[in-house]
Amino acid sequence: MHYRWIPVLFLLSAVPLDGLATSRWEHMRSKHSWKTIPENWESLGLPPADTMIDLYIALKPYRENALIDALNEVSDPGHTRYGAHLSREQVADIVAPHPDTVQLVHSWLEHHRVLPSSISVTHGGSFLTVTRASVSQANDLLGASYQLYTHTKTNETIIRTLGYSLPVALHGHVQTVAPTTFFSSPLTQWQTPHKRSSVAAVGLGKSPPAELVKMPPSRRITSVTPAFLRWLYNTFAYVPSATDRNVVGITGFAEQYPNPADLTSFMRKYRPDGIDATYVVELYNGAGYDPNNPGLEANIDLQLSEGMSYPTPHIFYSIKASENGDVFLAWLDALLSQESVPQTITTSYGDYEKLHPMEYATQICDLFAQLGARGASVLFSSGDHGIGEGDCKNDDGAVRFTPLFPATCPYVTAVGGTTSFVPEVAASLSGGGFSEYFLRPWYQQQAVYSGLYNPSGRGIPDVAAQAMRIPFFYRGREIIGRGTSCSTPIVAGIISLLNDHRLSQGRPPLGFLNPWLYNGGLNGFNDIVSGSNPGCNTDGFSAIAGWDPVTGLGTPDLEQLLH
Repeated sequence: MHYRWIPVLFLLSAVPLDGLATSRWEHMRSKHSWKTIPENWESLGLPPADTMIDLYIALKPYRENALIDALNEVSDPGHTRYGAHLSREQVADIVAPHPDTVQLVHSWLEHHRVLPSSISVTHGGSFLTVTRASVSQANDLLGASYQLYTHTKTNETIIRTLGYSLPVALHGHVQTVAPTTFFSSPLTQWQTPHKRSSVAAVGLGKSPPAELVKMPPSRRITSVTPAFLRWLYNTFAYVPSATDRNVVGITGFAEQYPNPADLTSFMRKYRPDGIDATYVVELYNGAGYDPNNPGLEANIDLQLSEGMSYPTPHIFYSIKASENGDVFLAWLDALLSQESVPQTITTSYGDYEKLHPMEYATQICDLFAQLGARGASVLFSSGDHGIGEGDCKNDDGAVRFTPLFPATCPYVTAVGGTTSFVPEVAASLSGGGFSEYFLRPWYQQQAVYSGLYNPSGRGIPDVAAQAMRIPFFYRGREIIGRGTSCSTPIVAGIISLLNDHRLSQGRPPLGFLNPWLYNGGLNGFNDIVSGSNPGCNTDGFSAIAGWDPVTGLGTPDLEQLLH
């Protein structure tokens, strides 16, 4: 018996039950709204009358803190449960809503004549999905006004509303609904590539590996090759042996596909021992795979990760956004439904945190926490525009730095960029700063210094790697790229080697990295103490001794991390 409803039924006993239900669902309160259309979007007016959308309803878990508590325990090297990652079923049990929540939401949907056959449980049990609701039905459910919007730079068209509401009775049970006011579109974190010949030669500064010494002086380190990276980050001596269990996952959005011939060309030139490198493609949400129409981002991510971690198996996820334009929900739904997840996942996409409604960002972040609890190390690019583009002024005229999401999520590892060689310095493009949504997590309390802009927020990046003068192959031609799209798969490749080492010894993978990074792994990073990340018409932050919001803890040294 649900005792909390008894007083209400008693006091209103003279009211017909159908009238009581109607009154309950008509008492609405705003959940989120924008004052104006978000930047770079414009309205195309009402969608066609027969337009259908899928609605994702995030339900609050019955045990509110259980997922994060479990994640912290299995990720903290000092905890007795360290490494005891959870199964898909265990996570689903932890994030499950209270039966009262499920019953209440179903009653609301039934009141609006949503067919039970169109309702399903998704995202590890934390969402209800309503398939193919009409726009008019969605407007009624959410007190919304859905319109078509187009992105002025990419021409992407989506269905969104500038505001939505929920019945007051549901505010304590529903975290967020999507798609509603989320207008962001994940952007790749790389900058315009250059032809191979545009890079000047740079000296090493310390003894290089033999294969580099044999090169003519004119060819030594004219770009940041896998041979140089493997020397710089001390991975040369490590040979993966757990290739039957260890996997690297690479996400591909926006119809970005890798090309196997380009991968072979890259490996032939830079990892000749790995000329047979290949990958598996998994298609999500109706996505395609056309290797004859490759994408720069997909090629960068795959080639750099393979160059660092060969012969570790790779899965390329080709992900199509839902019909409503939400790519993260589409991908995470499919991935979390699998029995097992990759030990390392690298993603070079993101957009400014401020463009995401806070409750939506929180829910997506919690889905990444589910991946971490199941043993996945999830890495994201920290961005390529320092602390932000333009003047960064908000509606009140105050300057607000603009860090990227999902990098600001406390349950992923954000990767910044470095340049130069020995010693490395911060790359000026390296995204960094502090979240406006997420408080500083416990694992950063000792590392993140005070006196900075919004120091109470989660600081990014966590780590860094080379992000400039990076060669890769695209449509048979070698070109040079730059950005944290390069540094992120480099770090992912190194993390996959650490996971390989653990698995080969019968130990669990690292899983969510950050508690280990800021404690046990702290001494395995090269501290970066010079350079800065200007932006927002300011000088940005400076790289200093210890953690900083430009290069995080620094760049990895595999030999030190293995000890």
